[in-house]
Parts: sequence; C-alpha cells; structure tokens
Amino acid sequence: MRDILITLIVFASLPLIVKNPVNGVLMWIWISVMNPHTQGWGFATTFPFAQIIAVMTIFSLATSRAPKSLPPSGITFALLAMVLWMNVTTLFAIFPAASQIQLGKVMKIMLMSLITMVVIRSRQDVHRMIWVLAISLGFYGVKGGIFTVREGGNFRVWGPTGTFIGGNNEIALALIIAIPLMRYLQLSSDKPWVRRGWTAAMLLSAMAALGSYSRGALLAIAAMMLLMWLKSHKKMLGALLIALFAPFAALFMPDRWTERMDSITDYQSDNSAMGRINAWNMAYNLAKDRFFGGGFEIAEPSVFYLYAPNPADVHAAHSIYFQALGEHGFIGLGLYLLLGTLTWRSAAWVARNSRNDPDLQWASNLAKMIQASLIGFAVGGAFLSLLYFDVPYYLMAAVVALRALTEQRLASRPTEACR
Repeated sequence: MRDILITLIVFASLPLIVKNPVNGVLMWIWISVMNPHTQGWGFATTFPFAQIIAVMTIFSLATSRAPKSLPPSGITFALLAMVLWMNVTTLFAIFPAASQIQLGKVMKIMLMSLITMVVIRSRQDVHRMIWVLAISLGFYGVKGGIFTVREGGNFRVWGPTGTFIGGNNEIALALIIAIPLMRYLQLSSDKPWVRRGWTAAMLLSAMAALGSYSRGALLAIAAMMLLMWLKSHKKMLGALLIALFAPFAALFMPDRWTERMDSITDYQSDNSAMGRINAWNMAYNLAKDRFFGGGFEIAEPSVFYLYAPNPADVHAAHSIYFQALGEHGFIGLGLYLLLGTLTWRSAAWVARNSRNDPDLQWASNLAKMIQASLIGFAVGGAFLSLLYFDVPYYLMAAVVALRALTEQRLASRPTEACR
C-alpha cells in the first residue's frame, strides 16, 4: 500500500513539474531528503523516482520562460569552482574506476543543487522549500522522538536504511539541521495549532537526536542551541526553556547513554575516536603528498598502508573537512571552506539588512535560523563523512535567494519614498 501511495504521488506530480520547474525541485528535495520510498516494502524501494523527477524538472526548466541563469553570487561561483575541481581531482584519482562511479553520483546532487539556485527565487518558493525540508526530516524526528520516549532511551534511533541519513550519527545531525528550520516556520505562522505542532516537532526531534547516542550530535545540538539563543529576541525566555529542557532530557536518558556521552573527554581509550584520528592523519598525509588529493573512494587498505599512522585501522574520513582534504587536496578543502564562509556571511548580511524592515522580517528570521542549522552541521560534520549531503546545499540556495530578494527590496526603497 505504501509503495502504491508513493508511486501515485510522484506520477501525479509530473504534470505540475512540467508546468513549473519549482515543483520539480520541491519534489526532488522530498524524494532525496525524506526518501519516502524506503518506507515501503516492495517495488518502490528500488524504483527510480529521483531520476524521473530530475529529468522532468530539467525538461520543465528548458521549456519554461523562467530565468535559466544562475544568480550572480559568490556562493554560486564557489560551488561551481568546487564542482569543477572535483572533476579535475577525479582525473588523478588513486582508484579511477571507483572514483568515476562516485563522481557520477555526486554530480547528480550538485546539478540539482545548482538547478535549485536557478529556480528558487521568490519568497513563496523559499518558504515552500523550507516546509518540504522541515517535513521531510521532521517525519523522522517525530517518529524517533516518540520511539525514544516510549522506550526510555534504551534503544538507538536510526534513519532510513540505504540513505545519507541511515546511520544513527547521520540522522541525529540531520535533525539538528532541521530544528532551526522548524523554528522559522513556527515564527512565520499566526495559527496557534501550527505553532504548537512545530513546538512538539522540535522537542521530539531533539529527543530523537539524543536517542541516537551520537556524541558528535550532542556537541552539534549544543552549538545550534547556543546560536539560536544568541539570535533570539527573547533571551531570558530562551535561557529558561533551555535550562528546563536540557536537564530533563539528560536525566530521562539511561545510564549507558550518560556513560557514552562522558567518553567524549576520554577519547584516547575509545577505539572509534582513535580510528577517526587515524583516518584524519591519513587524509592530511595524503594531501601533502598528492596535490590533487586521492579522488573519491580512498578508504582502502593500500592507501592507509602508505599514509596512515596505523595502517591496519582502515576507516572512512568521518569528517567533512578531512573528507574534502583527502579526496580533493588542500585546494578542495579551501574551496569547501570558502563556500561555507560565503554562505555564512551572506546569511549574516541578510539578517543585518532586513531586521528593521517589517516586509523583510521573514527573511531576517530565516537567515538567522539557517545560520543555526549551518553551525550545527559545521560542528557535527567534523565527525561524519557527509561532505555530499544535499541539505546544506539547498540551504545555500535559500541564502542566495534571500540575499537577492533583500537587495531588490533595498533598491526599491528610494523609489517608494518618491511616490
């Protein structure tokens, strides 16, 4: 039944996608982020929904009268440079065949991220995209939060199998990214039931993140909540809510959860932590030796034999930063950091220049919440191989649109004053 329902939804959306490529981008985000087909048990789990939606979206964009150029932004130029550099490093990959396969997968994500930047331009488009992101991740937050509360936190929360967010650490970080987006939607609604619904979703998502037993998520949620508090207009109320929720959540979780979180300070005796440090050293040594890095798919014994302090301890990068460094060299890491910095600065610019304009208050709120999402990803991503996770790239597209809309509004002020 679930397979049939998902199939009907996707195919019913195709005429809407042909009519407007924005609908295609929203459907793509829903399929690629929520992965609803993984919740079925039959043919839908392997049906190429994403490919069908992507092809129809590209066709719609090509035949529509909508603008087809990328918005002129440092973010778009940095992303294009990073995409180009990934193709260059693949030419010099240690494992050419495996790297080519992974390049194909990554380029699909980057292509749709760039198309998102092309078509998401209006306030309505941005708002709808945030709704899709929040619902897609919030589904697992509510589900995982209820599971954590029901089971007393004794079992780990996992994401949908076979996806970017299938692991316990990955789903936790995804939920941390989603919580500020839920907060924006709460601020944007004047309907009490909607606001209460997002409050419940945020609390349950936070419990699900804790229920993942992810130590990196604990650090990420602390960073995210701190920035949300700093950006809040009601700091006393926010501090009170955090002071009430944090101890309650910690006391609710069982002793083995507390013991695992306490191991953060004793990483030397933790095999998982030391394995990550070994992988980080490998990536650094490889980048020093190879200007173009190792290309995709370098977590192999032969590479660790050459570059790792402990050749026998083979691990994936477990860090967006060391993943970029090992796979694409120092230039690849530099481009990725530049992309993140430009996104952060653009969001800060929007928040600063829109906060005193009632018509742009929504943009200010969203820019600040995206910053909270990105700081959570920046901290949690330091411990996970999520360099190609698509949600941060969609948030970059939202920031590009926010800046363009804010600049348009500021440019129109003198004209309005003369009328």
